Amino acid sequence: MAIAKTALVAYMAVVIADVLMLHGKSVALTCSRSTSKLLSLGNDNEVELRIRNMSSIPLSIEIVDELPYQLQRRGFVKHTHLLPNEKNKTVYNIRPLVRGQYNFGKVHLFLTSVIGLVQRRISFNLEDNVAVYPSIIDMKKYELKAAVSITSNFGIKKIRRIGHSYEFEQIKEYTIGDDYKSMNWKATSRASKLMVNSYTDEKAQQVYCLIDKSRYMKMPFNGLSLLDYSVNSSLVIANTSLQKQDKAGLITFSDNMGSIIKADRGRSQLKKILEALYREEESRLDANYEKMYTVLRRTLRGRSLIFLFTNFESAHALERVLPVLRRINKLHLLVVVVFENKELINYYSAEKKTLKDIYYKTIAHKIASDREQITSELSRYGIQNIFTRPENLSINAINKYLELKSRGMI
Repeated sequence: MAIAKTALVAYMAVVIADVLMLHGKSVALTCSRSTSKLLSLGNDNEVELRIRNMSSIPLSIEIVDELPYQLQRRGFVKHTHLLPNEKNKTVYNIRPLVRGQYNFGKVHLFLTSVIGLVQRRISFNLEDNVAVYPSIIDMKKYELKAAVSITSNFGIKKIRRIGHSYEFEQIKEYTIGDDYKSMNWKATSRASKLMVNSYTDEKAQQVYCLIDKSRYMKMPFNGLSLLDYSVNSSLVIANTSLQKQDKAGLITFSDNMGSIIKADRGRSQLKKILEALYREEESRLDANYEKMYTVLRRTLRGRSLIFLFTNFESAHALERVLPVLRRINKLHLLVVVVFENKELINYYSAEKKTLKDIYYKTIAHKIASDREQITSELSRYGIQNIFTRPENLSINAINKYLELKSRGMI
């Protein structure tokens, strides 16, 4: 009995010593959080926590950051150990899947001494509001692809800019691959070496992103809706076309018209488009293509390249709006985005055993086949199209834009 009392007294003494050690005046820490004020939708965005132990004792620290509710990450905890006057930088990534305002809360540090019997909490009021915008990370990632020399690191096709429908740029020495029809014989005789005329893409052409915001664009893939993929891709296309000295514009619609930004290449144009894309939301109703066409006729002046981001659920859905698309294509160069459903392909490709599974597999195969039929039907009427998985939309859209410019079709 006496031994137990002695042990208890000793234990309590150690606990008290631990409490006094952790709550003493010598225990002090600093903490800060830093992140970009504009986060990118659908990308990994870096958040950095900096902690400094200004105490005279080593501390084990459990870090709890209050993340925005939209991230749906509960129990987010990091651990570190700091010696006296030691600093620590903890970096983690967040992937926002919804545009809008995100609110970070407090950062809680739970401290443990070398004794390890007691834990002390210190909270830092680091509340901060950040905005999640269409992917600026993707925009910057593909920005270099607007240059004349295009790498293939991201699947960008290298397109040689030679032709006769473009603006004359300069006379240069012949290199292998140049069009012999562009040979400048007068310059060749003067220079005593082969010289060719070099042409550059015609500038100041109008490029519009036309986004369908109807209920069919709510379909999610990898956490993002088809509208979100379209929004991200539209920002990339707008930035690329402005880099190429073209004019970028934006039109959104569902049952009613949404944003209408006339094509321009002023310094503030990209910001206007970015802000408009930030505010876009899906509608619960079907898209009104006739109303959209009426507004298009009234808004667009001159031939334009139009990227239409939409989602046709079936070949029948295309048939209903095909007359409108054909009318648009007569006046402009229309490119229709057709999304490939990878999940459906994986589903009907897998082995099925039950009658119910076979039934669903047949339906999935029919839907997937309809997508291919849609692209064939569009091509039959001379309408350009992009058949792509959502995650590859931006890169394929840029490829199509560069291809059409290189062929002088805009």
